[in-house]
Amino acid sequence: ADDEIGRILDAAAQLPSPSGLRAQTYVTLFGLIAATGLRLGEATDLDRDDVDLHAGVLAIRRAKFGKSRFVPVHDSTREALGRYAQQRDQLVVRPASPAFFLVGRGIRLTQCSARYNFAVVSRAIGLRTPVPGHPQAHGRGPRIHDMRHRMAAKTLIRWYQEGRNVESELPKLSTYLGHVHVADTYWYIEAVPELLQLATERATRPREVAP
Repeated sequence: ADDEIGRILDAAAQLPSPSGLRAQTYVTLFGLIAATGLRLGEATDLDRDDVDLHAGVLAIRRAKFGKSRFVPVHDSTREALGRYAQQRDQLVVRPASPAFFLVGRGIRLTQCSARYNFAVVSRAIGLRTPVPGHPQAHGRGPRIHDMRHRMAAKTLIRWYQEGRNVESELPKLSTYLGHVHVADTYWYIEAVPELLQLATERATRPREVAP
């Protein structure tokens, strides 16, 4: 839910580190994935040259199945990426990596670290329940990848509510998400109860007959 995403970002902003880079990196990373539906690996693989802050476009060059694409982002996302880049460059003057997202002394953020910190903040706000007898375990709960699913589902729901022809619009979402086949995007309609209901209502709605 929107409020849960907000709480995740607020908790990420509290992650401690000597320079403060850790918190800024994870707030921006989690926010980017929630807004664009990028795969985690696509986000962590971004280099500085892949992020066009002027045009607001991301170049995804090492995508799943070797399929590259350009991903335009909303102005609010572009501005958030710009603020992060400025703060990152002030904290890490001589980075050891060309990566856009940095941690520690300027090395690339790894997927493993991202998943771990997402679990940490999810537990901190109660989205993951503690495991009895294992106080250090993070329990079961949302994954970073669930924010990709959320973005796709909310887009489709909005299209149905706006009365769009979802079947003709679907290839756009499929391309944006980097799916190899449109059928991969159709999966969301079957997997999300609200979407399935909206699709059923649209399919069974009586058609107007022209006089």
